[in-house]
Amino acid sequence: MRDVHICEVGPRDGLQLARQVMPTATKRAWIAALAQCGFPEIDATSFVPPQAFPQFADAAEIVPAALEASAQWRVGALVPNAKGAERAIAAGAQMLYCIVSASHSHSMANTRRSRDEQADIVGSIVLQARAREGTQPHVMGGIPTAFGCSIEGRVAQRDVCHVAELLAARGVDEIGLADTVGYADPALVRSLVKAVRGAVGPNMPIRLHFHDTMGLGLANVLAGLEAGVTAFDAACGGLGGCPFAPGASGNIATEDLVFMLEQMGLRTGIDLGRLLAATEILAAALPEERIRSHLREAGLPKVYGVAA
Repeated sequence: MRDVHICEVGPRDGLQLARQVMPTATKRAWIAALAQCGFPEIDATSFVPPQAFPQFADAAEIVPAALEASAQWRVGALVPNAKGAERAIAAGAQMLYCIVSASHSHSMANTRRSRDEQADIVGSIVLQARAREGTQPHVMGGIPTAFGCSIEGRVAQRDVCHVAELLAARGVDEIGLADTVGYADPALVRSLVKAVRGAVGPNMPIRLHFHDTMGLGLANVLAGLEAGVTAFDAACGGLGGCPFAPGASGNIATEDLVFMLEQMGLRTGIDLGRLLAATEILAAALPEERIRSHLREAGLPKVYGVAA
C-alpha cells in the first residue's frame, strides 16, 4: 500500500544533460539496483534521434532490461513523436511520456512545432497505443514549462489549461505538470493544480515534476500534496535538466523526497538504504556530474523511521 506514487526519472531526465555518456552495461546495473528499491514506475530512457542524443542510443536495449529487472514496476520512455512511440512500443514500454509545452517558445525550441501541432502528434501516439494488441501502454501527456519558462518568463495559467484541454481531448490517460526550469513556488503550485483540474475535470490523474533550481522543490511537493496530488517524478541524485530550457538544473532528489515523505508518515514503498546504494553507482559512473542530494551528503539519520 502506497500513499504517494514516485516515478524514478534518473535514467532518462537525469541523464539527458549529462556530459558523459553512461555505458550501457553500467546503465543496466544502475537500473537493476533501482529495481530493488521498490519503485512502482521508472522513466527508463528516451526514444529520440541517437545522433542528437547519444546518451539514449541504447534505448531499445534499456527498456527490455528494465522490464527484466523487475516485474513490480511499470517501465516507461519519453516519445517525442510517432516514430519514437513506434520504437518504444516495439521495445515493450508500458508507459509512453509525451509532451506539449505550455510555452510556445519552448515548444518551438524543443519540438519545432506549435503547441497545437504537437498536441496532434500526441493524439497520433494515443492511437498507436490503443492499436496495440494485448496490454496497451499508458499514455502520459506532460506539459513542460507549466510553471514558467526561461525564454518567455511567466506562463499564463490559461495557456497551461489550454494545453491540458488539448491533451485530454486527444485521449491521454494522465496529465503531468512540469516545472522544467524550477520557477514554481508553493502558492503557484496550489493555484495551477486547481485551475487544471477545473479545465480537465476531477477524474483526470495529475502528476507533478519539479526541478530544484531555486531550492523550492520539496516545498512545492508539499503544496502539491495539499492540492490533492499524490504522484511525483524525482531523479536519483538530483540529476537532470532540459537541453532546450536555458538555466534548467537538476530534478528534486529522489532520496530527499522519500526521506521527507516517510518521515511525515506517508508510505512510498521505497527502500531508502537501497536507493542510497543505487545513487553511489550513478556517482561512480558520472564523476563529473554534481550529485544534488542532501541525504547523501548528510547520511541517513538515526531518527529515520523512529516514531515521534
